[in-house]
Amino acid sequence: MTETATPHVLDNAGWAALTSHHESFAETKGHARRYPVDVSPFAAVDRIDDEPLADLAALSGSDGPFALMRGEIPALPAGWDELHRGRGHQLTVHVDAYVAAPRPDVRRLTVDDVPQMLALVAATEPGPFRPRTIEMGRYYGHFDGARLVAMAGERLHLDGFTEISAVCTHPDARGRGLASGITGVVAEGIFERGEQPFLHVAENNAGALRVYEGLGFVRRRVVEFALIQASSGH
Repeated sequence: MTETATPHVLDNAGWAALTSHHESFAETKGHARRYPVDVSPFAAVDRIDDEPLADLAALSGSDGPFALMRGEIPALPAGWDELHRGRGHQLTVHVDAYVAAPRPDVRRLTVDDVPQMLALVAATEPGPFRPRTIEMGRYYGHFDGARLVAMAGERLHLDGFTEISAVCTHPDARGRGLASGITGVVAEGIFERGEQPFLHVAENNAGALRVYEGLGFVRRRVVEFALIQASSGH
């Protein structure tokens, strides 16, 4: 099983992050990298081939399933269980095309906010979020009184690019423009570093696409993601 060379770092963004700005997080074996399970479920290989997949199986151990996200994920060989597979859109925005949204009242979130962040993620399901995900980048939240009702932050960080993730608003607070506003706060911080924001949206999430395209994001490519684990006795 072979794969053509990756033409752009965003086509294998997890690998690019774990071999650059997030290298300090990386649990490593040969051609495989992964985040600690309490940081993120994402793992990555430099290519989908027998040797990297063997490294990934050894690295995954008994920690349960993990996620791959790449431009393309071919069918995996015997020895792997695929629990879920999906497709999404990868979007980017250039600073010259960015359209600022009204800025809500936000503050930088800290480890003390993690219980509320986890509760908000459980209520809204924006994607994977673990107890130490906040260590991956800067997260911002909007509060009603003492209650966190909307947030967004930085996830994968690689040379020249930072991913915006965990964009979510509690159902009680929707319709106020919080998603676009907080996404804009995060994007502007990335621009200030001289980097380009990118993000991922499930292909059937038309509402989120409208929000991001309203900020000037454009669809770069379709990406695939898979929740996988090594079979027993791999």
